[in-house]
Amino acid sequence: MIQIVEPAKKLAGNLQVPPDKSVSHRSALFAAIASGKSTIRNYSSAADPQSTLDCLAGLGVKIKKNGSTVEIEGVGRDGLSPPAAPLDCGNSGTTMRLLAGIVAGAGVDCEMIGDESLSSRTMKRIIDPLRQMGCRIDATRGEYAPLKVGTHQGIRAMRYPLPIASAQLKSCVLLAGLFGSEPTEVIEQKFSRDHTERLLGLKSEPYSTGKIIRSSRSDEIPVQNYAVPGDFSAAAFWLVASAISDDASIELNNTGMNPSRIAALTVLDEMGAGIVRDNVRNEGKEPVADLTARSAELKSIDLDPILVPNCIDELPILMVAMCFADGQSVISGAEELRHKETDRLSAMAEILTLAGADVTLKPDGIMINGRRDFVPEPAAYPTWHDHRMAMAAAILATRSSGVSKIKDAECTAISYPEFWQHLQSLYQ
Repeated sequence: MIQIVEPAKKLAGNLQVPPDKSVSHRSALFAAIASGKSTIRNYSSAADPQSTLDCLAGLGVKIKKNGSTVEIEGVGRDGLSPPAAPLDCGNSGTTMRLLAGIVAGAGVDCEMIGDESLSSRTMKRIIDPLRQMGCRIDATRGEYAPLKVGTHQGIRAMRYPLPIASAQLKSCVLLAGLFGSEPTEVIEQKFSRDHTERLLGLKSEPYSTGKIIRSSRSDEIPVQNYAVPGDFSAAAFWLVASAISDDASIELNNTGMNPSRIAALTVLDEMGAGIVRDNVRNEGKEPVADLTARSAELKSIDLDPILVPNCIDELPILMVAMCFADGQSVISGAEELRHKETDRLSAMAEILTLAGADVTLKPDGIMINGRRDFVPEPAAYPTWHDHRMAMAAAILATRSSGVSKIKDAECTAISYPEFWQHLQSLYQ
């Protein structure tokens, strides 16, 4: 599908961004291995979290859907059944990496598969620690899906310093640790998303410049009864769209404000976006707020690499903002972007170059010479079937001097099924 995007004279409106994918995945996974029924409201309808539900159903977990409410009958740690068919994770790296920690820790005989994109992403970073813990897990060519998991002789506790700041790797190890009699310890020196620790109530304490988190069979897995907050990663597209537009005002209700997720908000504040937070409150164990974003005169930024892990998904749309900021902006320490659904560093460099932006690609980041009066050239933007590339290109195109085209635009359904309708609703 090719989506036409016309220049926007004004963007204004009130939106409810889709439910948070990270919380949706985790709420379902944790509910499945809890004892008792969980009721999760506002569960994401995006393709990735639905893949998680499908995989859990394949493992014998009873799931009932009623609109955006999902009821899950937990089977406990030891109640997962070997599936009759491979567990299809679709395009979802979160599903594969987190579920691998559970099924490998539980010793469930199964095969995990994914689509072409997911099957090209390395799983070595989770395979190595899982094997150290005594799990049986094999991969195609040693690191790619399909993954084959088998029974084991017991989980060996270990102390595992995270080699990179990765919430998926951290979560995978901690989830496998839930099946061991002695605590597995994960040492995190650079903070990443902490949804897993919050939703499971895992113990942690300061350690050196970071923290140490523990998991074992002695940790009770709580049922998951709450409403999933709005996805900040989705909200970020509208925050930038408003900031770079003339006479814009966009309100975003019930947006997740987990401190480990909103580094992009810090970046936009430093750039001068002036985003307003109202009605700050908690939903379950997650903070939420209503956000209002308006037009702004942005200034350039040298993004602190320490912020990168907590805005990794928002970096593509932040690059769009940097095109409209006065001066040179620099992103470093973002080599992880090369290992997402596509090489997002190279992809964004190509998208921005097509628009006429002045960019220089680096091995671990990008330099963008922006200006406040930047007007993107109309273009036919490739997306590499990557939802964030499609949405970033669309926001860029709203400021173009003419009509642009977004190729393979249907890929936005992976994380934001209503994206194109929401974009159109903001046109004034």
